[in-house]
Amino acid sequence: MAQANVIDTKLRLVFETGLDEKGKPIHKSKTYSSVKQSATADQLFSVGQALETLSNYPLAAINRNDSFDIVG
Repeated sequence: MAQANVIDTKLRLVFETGLDEKGKPIHKSKTYSSVKQSATADQLFSVGQALETLSNYPLAAINRNDSFDIVG
């Protein structure tokens, strides 16, 4: 039976930096590597909110990206 092993976890913050000529939001993202794999959703949310206070732009989304190694 195959197993999925987490090999990397990243935190991606998406900021709304303005509007384009059609009035649609423009988004820019910042990715933080080497996040603890054991970090909970609540912990990552708190970190995202804390980092938003250091930015000039409002936070539009917080994403967790896990990479897996599939072995059989």
